[in-house]
Amino acid sequence: MKIFEMMEKEGHEQVMLLQEKSSGFKGIIAIHNTTLGPGLGGCRMWNYETEDDALMDAFRLSKGMTYKSGAAGVDFGGSKTVIWGDPTKDKSEALFRALGRFVESLDGRHTTGTDVGTTADDFVVVSKETSHVCALPEAYGGSGDSSIITAYGAWKGIKACAKVVFGTDSLKGLKIAVQGVGKVGSKLVGHLIEEGAKVVITDVNENYVKLVKEKYDVEVVQPDEILFVECDILSPNALGAIINDDTIDKIRCKAIGGAANNQLKEPRHGDLLHEKGIFYAPDYVINGGGLIQVADEVGTGGYSKERAFAKTDEIYGLILKIAEISKARNIPTYKAADIMVDERIESVARVKRIL
Repeated sequence: MKIFEMMEKEGHEQVMLLQEKSSGFKGIIAIHNTTLGPGLGGCRMWNYETEDDALMDAFRLSKGMTYKSGAAGVDFGGSKTVIWGDPTKDKSEALFRALGRFVESLDGRHTTGTDVGTTADDFVVVSKETSHVCALPEAYGGSGDSSIITAYGAWKGIKACAKVVFGTDSLKGLKIAVQGVGKVGSKLVGHLIEEGAKVVITDVNENYVKLVKEKYDVEVVQPDEILFVECDILSPNALGAIINDDTIDKIRCKAIGGAANNQLKEPRHGDLLHEKGIFYAPDYVINGGGLIQVADEVGTGGYSKERAFAKTDEIYGLILKIAEISKARNIPTYKAADIMVDERIESVARVKRIL
């Protein structure tokens, strides 16, 4: 990969390749844009096939965090940490303390926490070397489980989808297909059932399905069927890239809204949804609850659950605003969301030029 060319193309400010030989630590910290504030983004640990795969993930995820922060209205930019290693066998105290030292060297330009392959306990270790960590367990002064507020925000976003498509935000009687019922999806199902929705679920983890089925009256389908269930709203809460060439012509819903990241395999799939008249709630907007929680934890000197949930309520209005931009300009919703964020970043940048 030609790193400088990629930085110029994607707008990154800083990309660091990091190594600590004795612990086997190999990592990347990518800082995309700090116009709104210092970089904030989780740490992913994955056994990438190649160095380029690790770099590409760091580029993609850090840029995504800029837009996620911009949409959520928090004063943070986008950044990400990637550790190249197998999370099932390569973790150690020394490795995470090494990460902490590298994060500390940035003097607050990047704050990180859990993501795929890492846990809150890993960041208890990281916190021994730096204060620039977030989403620690409550016992260690953090804000705790972010899946609760993420599910809450996704529910609010789904209600906004219903308002756009059906003219009312009531979910009573609507059929909603939920892909993925892990930490976030299972809690989302609870909100949907409480409101009277008819819920269809699936997960590749049969135990997750069993736990939800025992608690709620839901229909269960196989994982390879959920995207094609005839329903009012499809809610992806598992893997990314599920809207692709193989699936898009078989999706039978009126709206898509869920907490999974990177639901569109390529931007053109958002164009195709728009052409088909399927309303898509951009994933980095509807799943912003967890980010709002950690931003409150890091940026205010003390986490307030009430304040974070009040901020997450705004996801409802953001989805409606995106729908308005999309309709007024006749553009796909993913483009409307990007416009909304770009305008915020540009306006803040102008203000910051005042001496």
